[in-house]
Amino acid sequence: MSDTLKNEDTLGAVLFQVQEDLRQLKCTLENISVSERGTTLDTQVLDAAIGKTERSIRKHADDYLKTVTKQLLVLPRIEDLQKKKQIPKWKPALESIQDVRPQREDISGASPGEKHKSALNKRLLRNAAHPNNRAIMHQQFGISLPDVHKRRTNTVILPWSLSGSLINPVTKARHILAMPEKDMRTDTSLLQMSIQHKPVSLHSREAPCSSKTGLKSRFHKQLKWETEPESTCEGIGRECTPIWTPKTPPPSSNSKSTDHRPMMQGTNSLITESPYNLPVQVPVNISKYNFTIIMGRTNPMAADFCHFQQSFSFCWTSVVDALEALEKLLRDFAVPLAKVSGERLVELSHVWYSGWSKAPPVTGFLSVLENWEEVLGLVSRPGQRYKGEGGIEAAAIQIQSCWRRHLARTAYLRHCRRKWAVGTIAISWLMYTQMRHVRKALKARRVRQLENFRSRAQHLAANWKHIQSSKRTIIHIPSLGYSQSQRMNLRGYDILQNIQISRLCHIRDENVEVIYICPRHLGGDILHYYTSLLKCDGAPDEDDTKPAAASSSSFRRFNILTPEAVDYFPTRNICLSTLLKYSPRTLKRIRNLIQGKQAYIVGGVAHVDDLAVADELGVPILAPEPAIAQLYSTKSGGRRIFNGAEVDVPPGQGDIYMLNQLHETLARLMTQNIDVQRWLFKMDSEHGGRGTAYCDTCHLTCYNWALQECQRYGSELWNTEWIQESVLLRYLDEVPEWLAHYAQPAKTSCYPTWACFLKTFLRQGGVVEAYPASESVTCLTVDLLLEPGGEVTMLSCGDQLQGSCQLEAIGSTVPQTSVHPETLQSICMRVGQACLQRLIVGYVSVDLATFLNRNTMEQKVWAIDLDLTYSDQLAMTQMLLMMTGGTLNCHTGCLEVPMPIQEKRCEHQIAAKPPVVNRYAVIGSSLFHSNLSMLYHNVFFMVCKAHGIGFNMKRKQGTVFAVYDSSKRCNIGMITVSEDLQGALVTFARNLSVIHQEISPSKMQGETNFKELIKNIEDVLQMTVQNKMRAVEDKPAA
Repeated sequence: MSDTLKNEDTLGAVLFQVQEDLRQLKCTLENISVSERGTTLDTQVLDAAIGKTERSIRKHADDYLKTVTKQLLVLPRIEDLQKKKQIPKWKPALESIQDVRPQREDISGASPGEKHKSALNKRLLRNAAHPNNRAIMHQQFGISLPDVHKRRTNTVILPWSLSGSLINPVTKARHILAMPEKDMRTDTSLLQMSIQHKPVSLHSREAPCSSKTGLKSRFHKQLKWETEPESTCEGIGRECTPIWTPKTPPPSSNSKSTDHRPMMQGTNSLITESPYNLPVQVPVNISKYNFTIIMGRTNPMAADFCHFQQSFSFCWTSVVDALEALEKLLRDFAVPLAKVSGERLVELSHVWYSGWSKAPPVTGFLSVLENWEEVLGLVSRPGQRYKGEGGIEAAAIQIQSCWRRHLARTAYLRHCRRKWAVGTIAISWLMYTQMRHVRKALKARRVRQLENFRSRAQHLAANWKHIQSSKRTIIHIPSLGYSQSQRMNLRGYDILQNIQISRLCHIRDENVEVIYICPRHLGGDILHYYTSLLKCDGAPDEDDTKPAAASSSSFRRFNILTPEAVDYFPTRNICLSTLLKYSPRTLKRIRNLIQGKQAYIVGGVAHVDDLAVADELGVPILAPEPAIAQLYSTKSGGRRIFNGAEVDVPPGQGDIYMLNQLHETLARLMTQNIDVQRWLFKMDSEHGGRGTAYCDTCHLTCYNWALQECQRYGSELWNTEWIQESVLLRYLDEVPEWLAHYAQPAKTSCYPTWACFLKTFLRQGGVVEAYPASESVTCLTVDLLLEPGGEVTMLSCGDQLQGSCQLEAIGSTVPQTSVHPETLQSICMRVGQACLQRLIVGYVSVDLATFLNRNTMEQKVWAIDLDLTYSDQLAMTQMLLMMTGGTLNCHTGCLEVPMPIQEKRCEHQIAAKPPVVNRYAVIGSSLFHSNLSMLYHNVFFMVCKAHGIGFNMKRKQGTVFAVYDSSKRCNIGMITVSEDLQGALVTFARNLSVIHQEISPSKMQGETNFKELIKNIEDVLQMTVQNKMRAVEDKPAA
């Protein structure tokens, strides 16, 4: 018996050595790399290891069997893995199992049928409850077992096939036969399995184990170990897995560890297993190896610990490491009592040894305890670590580490702040220096552009007469260079810049070519319309006075270009000069068109980018410098020019920037002009009535008392300051409240309240002016050309037609009939000369107001506004002159139109001059109707033609339209020409009414200014009839 134990120990050592050899073989195979495709691996190392394993197992197995059975047994040769064949799936009946010699059961080279029979016999031998167990035991071993009454036992079905201990069941049976009869009676437990199993549910690796219930249930799932020392720790033959680990889930029963796989291969050579093993029912026999750890130390003399140590002595080396780690953990946390489950500790040691490079987590150690809940609560208690072994040192280390962390964190944050500050300062300095360089570069460029502008302006002034008499190219850029705040508040800014598309009609001069810069892409319908319009050139088809070649080539002398930057800034209200500045392709095309020709630029509202465009093209600008234009184009600047020209201006004062200044100035003006009933407030930089407000003096409580005071002293004494002082003081008290309650903006769409208007008024500066004290006030606009040579030319004049806002002009009647032509020319010449003295050249628009003085019944003319730009009225006048072929004589106040000759003349007759007739026109450049967008332009023209709205080229009268865009189509321009002013006004009002009725259903009137303009025309017609009747009455009296 001692020889048996000795050989058994030797066999265990050999198996360990085999495991180590196979592990080294695995490492060697992992280092083998295939560099090229098709290279075969060297299997000599594998063959050597397998041979060594075979010889060792054969030698020690023979020695062991000699000692046990007293006879020599020969093991089969380990066959090559590649030569193995798959066992066919067949299952014979139990009655057909033949008697097979025991020596052939473990021979690996047996046939598949023999292997299956051997596996089936082993399963029947293991299952004592099977009815054929006694028969097979008697048949194979000659043992007749007694017929024992069946007892009711709890059985479980294992989901995997069971394997025995390291000793073959057949060998164990032979050992039983060799024992004496009395020993066989007492040691009947050898017939049982070496390991008793308990069913364990399989879980996936990813299954979470966070709940307390799941943790507790997993602690009760454990394996049953046999009571005999021969079969301790089946970890050599198969993997021992922990029941519950928090971070590294245990492998399932079907998966094998990489480290244990070589050991299993060596062991399976001794124990043959069939893949067709069926689940067997095993009676549950619970046995636990529990021991106690008190104050973190295990009593090695305790009975339970000695029993546990003896039972797992085979794998005690790995168990000791886990046990020492567990004891240290319990000592560190001063755990007074811990009940350890030996089975779980063994499982944990095997997983630690095979899988973990470091110690398991605390929860992994606690999983081997029976009282894990109490221990976990104790370990989780704050400060418990410092009550255990080395607690004072751990507390000191923790305090020092926290303090050092605090110091390091503070220093790091200070460093980060300093680094951020350094980076911010450096970036700010770099940005500042870069911006300074950019500003210097821009300033130098603008100075250079200004110098080039002045030199070209001098050249233009010196050669102006020659340029006007020769062929020339005019580059029209209708840019509105308002400030950014004004541009962003304008609706339809691109359409407003395109209202002056009628500048194309400058080609009526045969020596002029026009390059028109359009602020938006025009559709084909608009291009076709203006091409057809410019072909007419004011000459009918039957007119032979105009050469056919000139008429056919007129439409070829204009080009419409759109800057490509329009597509880059579709939603930004950028002025046209800026868009052209950032459009290199358009600039290049313009340079190609003007190469070798006399050319100059006619802009719109002056902007600093006009100089950049002119410098890129190398052409002069027919306009003043942008700084001069911005200075004198304001309301205050216009008053200074009018005062310098010594023309009449409304009572008022400019350059008001403070509220106290506004109140004092207004009180003083009201005291000096007691008869004025309305006062106007105009912003310096606004246009078109947008920046205008008014307030009536009738709302003043002291106004009637002031009139009585004026009448009491008389008009001569009233101008004395000491007499006006009492009224002035009274006005100063009431003006602030009066303005706050009764002042109203003229256009509430721009400034809804007086407070909003006043805020912008004081920021921009403005003018306070008196509105004429008359029931009938007529405003007129005169367009002047201040030539660089020093001459002043009147190009257009017309009486304004106003819309809903009485201070905004949306049309005019040409020529004007409200002021005597000589008086008008005198005023315009003086204003023009005053502008030339201030270096203002180009196109200038002057607004005048005329009315009858109540006291003297004399006509008075006030100069009220000055615009240093090309006006909309002048652009529409160019279209009027193009269609009629006439000229506007502002000195006589007549629109002279040549009429075609009706009679055919003979060849020998000298061509007679065509007769000239007078015509009157009504111009509307800013007509708006939201329902116009429902009609395309060709449909709109068809509707107008159906209602007889059109232009008669023979009679030189009718209606002409100006279209501005193809997308929205809400704005149009219209010109009506007739033999008299009354007929032109009636035609204009009728056209508006017809268009409104055609495009406006009863339930969708739309937004429009047609109605206000029609009402204003009716008032003008009524006044015209009254003037005619008055003239007829005055004739007999004369």
